[in-house]
Amino acid sequence: MPRRTATMLASTLILITLLCVGVLIPVPYSEMSPGPTVNTLGEARGEPVLQISGKKTYPTSGNLNMTTVRVTSADYKMNAIEAVYKWLAHDSVVVPHETLYPDGKTEEQSSQENAEEFSQSQESAKVAALKELDIPVTTRVVVASVVKDTPAEGKLHAGDVIRAVDGTPVKEPGDVAKLVTRHKPGQKVTFTISPAKEAAAAAKTHQDTSVTEQVVLTTAKSKEDGDRAVVGIQAGTDHVFPFTVDIKLADVGGPSAGLMFALGIADKLTPGALTGGKFIAGTGTIDDAGKVGPIGGIEMKLVGARDAGARYFLTPADNCAAAAADTPSGLTLIKVTNIDDARNSLEKLRTGDTTGLPGCSKS
Repeated sequence: MPRRTATMLASTLILITLLCVGVLIPVPYSEMSPGPTVNTLGEARGEPVLQISGKKTYPTSGNLNMTTVRVTSADYKMNAIEAVYKWLAHDSVVVPHETLYPDGKTEEQSSQENAEEFSQSQESAKVAALKELDIPVTTRVVVASVVKDTPAEGKLHAGDVIRAVDGTPVKEPGDVAKLVTRHKPGQKVTFTISPAKEAAAAAKTHQDTSVTEQVVLTTAKSKEDGDRAVVGIQAGTDHVFPFTVDIKLADVGGPSAGLMFALGIADKLTPGALTGGKFIAGTGTIDDAGKVGPIGGIEMKLVGARDAGARYFLTPADNCAAAAADTPSGLTLIKVTNIDDARNSLEKLRTGDTTGLPGCSKS
């Protein structure tokens, strides 16, 4: 066999071997790609995303789109060739598997966590929007969860409203632990609560229940610190709204739609279209005070927004540098730190005065 032919044959066999190895050997990476966007002012699956009753609403126009990211499943095994191909593609990004599924989380565990975060983001969006419009919202400290085999099990329940501990009124979730740890393990502590059933029933009519009862618990030792007294609950907050605000959107998880939900609610509750008919997309977590926080997958959300037709993108301040480093053509970034920032920027866009809009820079 001629030397040249032998060399070509050997090279071909080596290439085939490398390709086979690349296909067969999994690598510890996952893929993120642009997901669907949804107009919070519009409909999803035939019904309005934001449904408000018991309060006057106003016509809206344009788009306030929340954005999403698609990710590969927890059990998806990416091979080396796929990793290289997707790494080179502009419309997807390859990240370490543990970035999306830390500590070996399963698909089910991750979905459950995302669903809980999404539910909390909806609640915070409602609170932030109403507070921004100076509409009173009643905030209550509640039992968020009860730990098994602790003094609280069977005596306190998730959803119970905690009014006081040892007669001292509770205003923040952190107050509960402070008051309990004034005791030594083995001492008794008295909770004044409104039972979850009565509290939930009253909230449906936009009222806060006046029903209360006393629950006496014997404190136990903390597993982390034997000198610290605990009763075995996690305190949280819930809210009583003066009218009904429902967010109807399925198959979405995580907290990153909070800002866009809050803006959509505010738009529907105030005269005049907040967008001025423009197509605006965005992202960002939001807390009860209206502060906007960073999110993951900003590059993919920008691509998804641009492909959907957005001209402007509301960008959390902490994501600005990453967003500015790879902004799709035709998309203008607007930096936001809270809901008030966002509404002020939208007002500028609505009136056509774009001077002074806070943009994003790479540094």
